[in-house]
Amino acid sequence: MAFKYKFPLVLQFVFLILFISCDKKKETKIKENKARAIKEVVNVKTPEGMVWVASKAFLMGAKEGDKFAMMREKPAHEVYVDGFFIDVHEVTNKQFRKFVTATNYITTAEKPIDWNEIKKDLPANTPKPADSILQPGSLIFNRHAGKIVSMNNYQQWWTWKIGANWKQPEGPGTSIHGKDNFPVVHISFDDALAYCKWSNRRLPTEAEWESAAQGNNTNNTFTWGNNQAELNANANTWQGQFPVTNLSEDGFEYISPIKSYPANNIGLYDMAGNVWEITSDLFNVNYYQNLNPNEVLNNPTGAKASYTPSNPSQVEYVMKSGSFLCHESYCASFRISAKMGMEPSSSSDHIGFRTVATKQMLTK
Repeated sequence: MAFKYKFPLVLQFVFLILFISCDKKKETKIKENKARAIKEVVNVKTPEGMVWVASKAFLMGAKEGDKFAMMREKPAHEVYVDGFFIDVHEVTNKQFRKFVTATNYITTAEKPIDWNEIKKDLPANTPKPADSILQPGSLIFNRHAGKIVSMNNYQQWWTWKIGANWKQPEGPGTSIHGKDNFPVVHISFDDALAYCKWSNRRLPTEAEWESAAQGNNTNNTFTWGNNQAELNANANTWQGQFPVTNLSEDGFEYISPIKSYPANNIGLYDMAGNVWEITSDLFNVNYYQNLNPNEVLNNPTGAKASYTPSNPSQVEYVMKSGSFLCHESYCASFRISAKMGMEPSSSSDHIGFRTVATKQMLTK
């Protein structure tokens, strides 16, 4: 009997020692990172149109009490991110036009579709669509969606529009005339990378994006704080019944110009809503669950492989911020921790991007 009870007690003691040891290592790492951030000196001039995001440790992923948090956002975990510069707002039509004019770049949505390339990322034996459909274009939101049978069938409110691209956001006959200060949309991951290469910038990692969205905070649910009641005053999202009726209580029915809502506490606009923003991280629904909770991640760059159960054969990248289509009944992606995946060659009228730069990039 003595041995029966003694053995578990020994095990408990060993586990306790290990737990205390891991906890102390984590605490030491957090202190080291905080000291590192305090010593940081920004000795590079801030590029026009960007702001500095100071180094900091913060809680990444779903926050305690977030009723909308999805499993791919859990568990929350401590990360440390070095300081960097980030665009004050999403890249605009005016900025993207300057890039296209200088390089004669043709976006993914404007290029002829090569079925032999597309089918490489599709399940085997996927039937080839009609040639009349395999034409350059992009996805646009169906503004005339009727009665919705199932919220799981997003095809009910998305339409493949031949001829839709960054210059014709709603298809042939539309334009961006007078919309220089609107976020550029119908941008693929590849398009964003091309812009970054031209401008000596790069896409943010998901951790960098969350650090920027937190601003001077470390544990907020939203970029403006923790009060969801302030959503309409701070972000362009959907009000009413998605996707049938938008009450436009926030002032805009669909996409809005940059700086239409207040900036967060470090001067960044539209870190929630308006258009989704592309990051450099691969999208993997299991990534957070495989992390060591006792480790503070330094400048994480995301999962090593992409994985989405509903689309297992396709590589996807993380998008952040949500868009003008986000509503609590569907995705509630106006939260800092929210994320979705996008295929590198896909684009739509609610996907854009912003860029970052480091001191190292600017001093080369």
